[in-house]
Amino acid sequence: MCGVHSVDGSPIGHEHEHGHDHGKIFYPRARAKSRRAFLGEVGKGTVALAVVSPAVLSACSSGEPTGASPGATTSAPSTVAESDPAASTPTTSAVDSEPAATDELRWGRANLGFVSAYVLARGNKATIVDTGNPGSADAIGETLATLGLNYSDVEHVVLTHNHGDHAGSIDAVLAAAINATAYAGEADLSDLSNRDIVGLTGGEEVFGLEAVASPGHTPGHMSVIDHDAGLLVAGDAVWTENGGVIAGPDRFNTDTAEALETVKALAQLSFNTLLVGHGDPIEMNADTALVDLADSLG
Repeated sequence: MCGVHSVDGSPIGHEHEHGHDHGKIFYPRARAKSRRAFLGEVGKGTVALAVVSPAVLSACSSGEPTGASPGATTSAPSTVAESDPAASTPTTSAVDSEPAATDELRWGRANLGFVSAYVLARGNKATIVDTGNPGSADAIGETLATLGLNYSDVEHVVLTHNHGDHAGSIDAVLAAAINATAYAGEADLSDLSNRDIVGLTGGEEVFGLEAVASPGHTPGHMSVIDHDAGLLVAGDAVWTENGGVIAGPDRFNTDTAEALETVKALAQLSFNTLLVGHGDPIEMNADTALVDLADSLG
């Protein structure tokens, strides 16, 4: 993982080998829930992520479809050598290869080299999760286009946290997505330059996604999950490497003990697809891979 993790996005330079994604539209495939879908406490001091009845934010439009059908076809992305992802020419990972049913969640990855942003779409509406470093808005726009959408179709922009490689293009993205409402963890708002952002504390529903408080990497770090589609976007709460899930380096966390408790709590969720800021998506049995990490933490 490249060290572009300061709030201002300034790099800690070193070189890596990297690859490119090839365009596909991805459909998450829901799996039978073998564990609890909502989180409670995992031992004393564990971060509680459960909310029984998520509140719908007023910014969310009514009547949005929720989730993908279990039989949706999933297309696997090409492998990207991101054991230590590097900066590169931004690429996107979605092409308009087949039409989507209006009630199906589909997603595209804007692979920005050492970090990824994601577009989640239902029909002709979209949510962007994370915005990359400054200068990433065009690459995110290309991902929207390959899903058959544009910035005017974006209803929501969710920042997983306030680090510059995830929030660096928030102003440019919101300038283009004129119909969108932006969200971030309430505890991270003070470090974000754009003040027109709605604070989240966990449990809110945005675009059929439940906001999941996942602090430790930053105080206000948020993940989002679609329980019906079986898809978790975890930001930097966890990373992936060689097909597995790993914890991020301690040096990038504001509170590593809290970050590890978050890993254990996220491991209780049921999902098939895991999207992360650093590393390749995992599209099958991703929750099992996260349980393996949590078990290794003791």
